[in-house]
Amino acid sequence: MQKPLALVGILIAIILLASIVSMTNWTQGTLFIIGIALGVTLLYARFGFTSAFRRLMSVGNVQGLQAHMIMLAIASALFAIILGTGFSFTGVTPAGYVSPVGTSLIFGSFIFGIGMQLGNGCASGTLYQVGGGASSMLLTLLAFIAGSVLGAYHFTFWMEDTPSLPPISLAESTGLGYFGALVIQLILFAAIYWITVQIAKKKNPPMMKPLPTTTGWKKVFRGSWPLITAAVVLALLNALTLTVRGTPWGITSAFALWGGKALMAMGVDVSSWGFFSGPNGEALKQTVLADSTSVMNFGIILGAFISAAFQGTFKPKKIQPKVAAAAIVGGLLMGYGSRLAFGCNIGAYFGGIASFSLHGWVWMVMAMLGTYAALFIRPLFGLKNPKSTDTFC
Repeated sequence: MQKPLALVGILIAIILLASIVSMTNWTQGTLFIIGIALGVTLLYARFGFTSAFRRLMSVGNVQGLQAHMIMLAIASALFAIILGTGFSFTGVTPAGYVSPVGTSLIFGSFIFGIGMQLGNGCASGTLYQVGGGASSMLLTLLAFIAGSVLGAYHFTFWMEDTPSLPPISLAESTGLGYFGALVIQLILFAAIYWITVQIAKKKNPPMMKPLPTTTGWKKVFRGSWPLITAAVVLALLNALTLTVRGTPWGITSAFALWGGKALMAMGVDVSSWGFFSGPNGEALKQTVLADSTSVMNFGIILGAFISAAFQGTFKPKKIQPKVAAAAIVGGLLMGYGSRLAFGCNIGAYFGGIASFSLHGWVWMVMAMLGTYAALFIRPLFGLKNPKSTDTFC
């Protein structure tokens, strides 16, 4: 255990929590705490969206995707109850992420799939790996922010000048209701899970590399968590987020906000951009501590940092030039793609599907295709793909 680092992380978390509550309210403070819990969960399980897609598309390892299906099934059940009843802890009427299906979604999610394989992390992966001490992910994060700003600049074109269907909810647009939509999605999750079992039987892929761990009660705070455990916890935390702030967990809107604020500080008027109209424009005028997505992102980074210190794994390394280039290109693609696709692996994939939005399912398919394309691009940057002959992947 890296005790000095752990103490520093805990102290920063306490100070930041006090600042958030004093400058805003306890709702924001609660979301910051939820963010810390998300960071802890992601780090201890090394819960990946990027790696899950890559292992599946390269060698047929299905462990990650199976965990996704369990997570999505639990989240969908909880979301159906919350959205169907309007339950809220804060009095805010909950609303899911239901977005249009069109050219911007298809293109955005495809390039996001490429980007996360080059950047070696998705939106959540970037944050928890930055907190965990992965040096190259700092470059990914900075490029992610830059790409998000560029996507915000082009937002109006993609929304108004490209073909699109309206938002389609499996619950509200079909007449099925939340119970009917839940039944449909549970059948889909079960079918995908069954298909993954057949893939594993046919390909007999290498298993995921075991994570460093320990035994007994120490495993809770210093060991590694099973993927399934993390899947359940992430589903619960996403549902809790929905009941506290009224919308599901999201990440990338904060990146556009941070970049927008940076440009404003340099004299660029971003308030005239279409993306920064309405609530996004109001956020530009306020402290980032008033932005719920931002405080959750800060919590994820800190939660991962504290967890890595507890494990003794916070050890930043030198960045190889090709890896740095891949991180920058990947971050730019993810930032731009997330703005076009109404979110990332969290807001569009996780939150979208759990909200019974068709766009979440389209995002999943297109990001998978982007991942497959990236398998041919990664070697150009010196990045290795899993092989069927590997002992672990």
